[in-house]
Amino acid sequence: MAKETATYIHGHHESVLRSHTWRTAENSAAYLLPSLRADHKVLDVGCGPGTITADLAAIVVEGHVTAVDHAEGILSKAAEHAEGRGIENIGFEVADVHDLRFEDDAFDVVHAHQVLQHVGNPVQALREMKRVTKPGGVVAVRDSDYAAFIWYPESKGLSEWLDLYERVARGNGGEPDAGRRLKSWALEAGFEEEQIEATSATWTFSTPEERDWWGGLWAERSLHSSFAEQAEGSGHATREELEAIARAWRNWGERADAWLMIPHGQLLCRV
Repeated sequence: MAKETATYIHGHHESVLRSHTWRTAENSAAYLLPSLRADHKVLDVGCGPGTITADLAAIVVEGHVTAVDHAEGILSKAAEHAEGRGIENIGFEVADVHDLRFEDDAFDVVHAHQVLQHVGNPVQALREMKRVTKPGGVVAVRDSDYAAFIWYPESKGLSEWLDLYERVARGNGGEPDAGRRLKSWALEAGFEEEQIEATSATWTFSTPEERDWWGGLWAERSLHSSFAEQAEGSGHATREELEAIARAWRNWGERADAWLMIPHGQLLCRV
């Protein structure tokens, strides 16, 4: 089996978790929710801090969610979140999506949010997700597409941030423009076209609170997260360039006319 070769670009700095814990099933997996039944067994791949996971478990109240991530440390935060919400139908374990330990046909739903952009072999990951899904079940994946981010007003600093992010992500073995590639990866993984429902959705940040939050967290991530360490350590950027990018994010967030749209490709693949 293929093994993960990509290095996760974001890490788990507080500024990263601030973003990831904002995610809910409603704002990040709405396309999947109509397919869920109360008695479903769900596998949540790359669960991170577990906010989406807990929402899914609250829906499949008569079923069970198995949440996996390659980083053992983040699973403890996900477990704490579930415990704090009083949700008990979740199990957590470390796993590699390229080579899942589960038997064939083990789950009704396999879900992955913002995962395939970070793995070394997204096609193999989809093959594994398909393998462990029961006939009649669904594989649900959603990934953003960095090259399609749109912001206003124009900003040299944000353009430099995007160029840097894509270079670092690809240097790590990932694919930051995953959203547009999901359908092609699913076809290569063995899904027939008639099994695939390919759609898109967006996040938009424009209110004063949203601008302050998003601009502020990316200013911090540009200086203090694993992304910053990798960008500087690999020679893709100097500290001065990272500081300029952080200022650009803060400046964007302070403008009343600022607007940002983040697009996502998303798939429901029927097995």
